[in-house]
Amino acid sequence: FTGEAPLKARFLSNAKEYDDDIGACTWSFTRDGENEPFLKRFDKDIDYDFNEAGAFMVGLYVTYTDKNNKDHVLEYEYEPFQISISESTLKVPNAFSPNDDGINDYFNVYEVKSIISFSAAIYNRWGQQLYKWGIDQMDCENCGWDGTYNGSPVKEGVYFVIVEALGADGIKYNVRKAVNLLRGYTEEMSK
Repeated sequence: FTGEAPLKARFLSNAKEYDDDIGACTWSFTRDGENEPFLKRFDKDIDYDFNEAGAFMVGLYVTYTDKNNKDHVLEYEYEPFQISISESTLKVPNAFSPNDDGINDYFNVYEVKSIISFSAAIYNRWGQQLYKWGIDQMDCENCGWDGTYNGSPVKEGVYFVIVEALGADGIKYNVRKAVNLLRGYTEEMSK
């Protein structure tokens, strides 16, 4: 399985209980290239949040012990499977055109992968914060700054964005740059 952080995963053992047997599950999580697991869990079914980039091997070992004869043991080790979490990426544009044409009407980050914390804010040239958003509004359609302040459109011109984010691979994104708000710009003008 390949995904990006944060990745919430649920692991189900599907281990069956038998009349005379007691089943015990051992889940192990190992980073690719390492021999020893960094985590072991002993529940039948578990949840785990992957918040780091890299490859991880997840294995399941089930032991059945007979209730009447503790020396009678059946053991099953299942083939481990790999989960790969992508490295982080995050891009910040330098312009947008909130003119209700359905193209670039919101200012937001894009090409976002494996970002585990995020905050961003837009400021005018006097340092007044006009808009702020977090990880729940990152890289989605119709999310981000729409070029308004307190419900009214701001003037066309240059504004400033500050983005602070952390990737699952430990990369810190500290972006401070100018943003051009272009109300009269349309897709036809770029041709």
